[in-house]
Amino acid sequence: MKKQVHVVGAIIENEHQEIYCALRSPKMSLPNLWEFPGGKIEADETPQQALIREISEEFTCEISVGDKVEDTTYDYGTFVVRLETYMAKIIAGTPVALEHAEAKWVKRDALHELEFAPADLPAVEKLRK
Repeated sequence: MKKQVHVVGAIIENEHQEIYCALRSPKMSLPNLWEFPGGKIEADETPQQALIREISEEFTCEISVGDKVEDTTYDYGTFVVRLETYMAKIIAGTPVALEHAEAKWVKRDALHELEFAPADLPAVEKLRK
């Protein structure tokens, strides 16, 4: 049986209708693909708690988590990812990418210009509509 990974992603939007996107580093699985920042859900966490923790650990800022946008399962061949994405807002601090190769604010209508990880694509499409 393939490894199953349950992860969560934050669609962090600012007041300019820009979304914070992160580029996976060459050392990560799925290297050099863009994603909505987040990470694995620990056994004792809700998806919302996991997002708050992951964004704090990897981007040194605090978020509030809003509505769920998408719940996608994607088979990458060697493992299967279930990705839940939620709208989020920064409530304290400025995001700094500690583990990713790059991170930037992108207008909603320009999201399709980035090469996102396949599991993120259904949420990207929803945001563009």
